[in-house]
Amino acid sequence: MESNTRDERHGIQSIELGFLLLKALAQHGRPMMLKDLAAETGMAPAKAHRYLVSFLRTGLVEQDRRSGRYDLGGWCLELGLAGLARLDPVRLAEPILEDLCEEIHESVALAVWGNRGATIVRWVDAGDTITVNLRPGAVMPLTNSATGRAFAAFHKGPAVKTMLQAELQQNAKNSGVAVGTLRTQIEKILTEIRKRGIARASGSLIPGINGFSAPVYDYSGTMVATITSLGSVGNFDNGWDSTIALAVKAASKALSQRLGAPQQTEETA
Repeated sequence: MESNTRDERHGIQSIELGFLLLKALAQHGRPMMLKDLAAETGMAPAKAHRYLVSFLRTGLVEQDRRSGRYDLGGWCLELGLAGLARLDPVRLAEPILEDLCEEIHESVALAVWGNRGATIVRWVDAGDTITVNLRPGAVMPLTNSATGRAFAAFHKGPAVKTMLQAELQQNAKNSGVAVGTLRTQIEKILTEIRKRGIARASGSLIPGINGFSAPVYDYSGTMVATITSLGSVGNFDNGWDSTIALAVKAASKALSQRLGAPQQTEETA
């Protein structure tokens, strides 16, 4: 009789060992030196290096030539995005994003909450003359981006509060402003966002760029994504009741409905 337990199935041990290095890079959150990777995975440096050479060749890992540090490569990003694409919000958002872009003539994006925060997973470029350096894989700050503020205002996960607190502390360190003052400021902003049902940011993340971001909910009433639009200050009306704001809210409502969100959630979002 064939066993169904994992321990009794035959696999390729070298592959399982190699993926310990990828797991360490993913969990560490920033590039690592060979000696640190080896220590993290319990491998001899020479052995870890052989795995890394193969991962470099396949694009799973990349190495900074100046520092010698290793990081996850482009192929890992493609794998991650391919996995995210199998989530219903990402797949169902495609036509909604395209329609929104055509309607408002501004670039639009879909973001979900990942292990590093609010992460862009889809981007539809309006072909404007401005350059917005936001692409799939970009992680948005919670305090000064429209996307991040939407998650900070509407997402109920404990990780959001933890990351928001860490970001406020870092902002306080960088600016010299007391963290309590910054917390009061962001809470005032988030209260207004909850009242309006949509987040906005004006030149706070990228100078000269305005943005709106509205929450997307699933069948359980849980926020699972945001729909965001960005554009240059001169052409992008950031009024709460502007055509762009209403269109972004309508798009997020349409995607929420496709995901079976309760009507009450949409009305109070």
